[in-house]
Amino acid sequence: MTDTPKIKKPEVTLYTDGACKGNPGPGGWGVWMIAGAHQKELCGGKRSTTNNQMEMTAVIEALATLKRSCKITLYTDSEYVLKGMTEWMPGWVKRGWRTAAGQPVKNVELWQRLAALAALHEIDWHWVKGHAGHEGNERADQLANKGVEMALSGKGG
Repeated sequence: MTDTPKIKKPEVTLYTDGACKGNPGPGGWGVWMIAGAHQKELCGGKRSTTNNQMEMTAVIEALATLKRSCKITLYTDSEYVLKGMTEWMPGWVKRGWRTAAGQPVKNVELWQRLAALAALHEIDWHWVKGHAGHEGNERADQLANKGVEMALSGKGG
């Protein structure tokens, strides 16, 4: 009897960022994706949103773009996204999407979408300090700001 060969998941590196001019205000999200020799940039925005919503949307859009389950190394400068996905989520789910204080979780629809997409992949979450010269974060930040411009011009969605 032979062992069935294990299919190796594609490896992808994601740099995500959100931006908002005013909070709430016009906002944008940006993603720089790297898979082997391939790179892709994504961005978009909304006329009225919050910084946290754009940080989450960047990760959602990145994961939604992937066509199959991947092994992902994800970099974000958002402690909100990182802690939400790696620390807070189990408690929220157990409490029916309520915080430890019993309040409804903010941005619950985005958290639920993010959780569903993240479950399809193997993700190694990393926090990076924003605006500190980290190449991937700086590139994602530029894309997020481009997303704000798109939103202001009516092309951001």
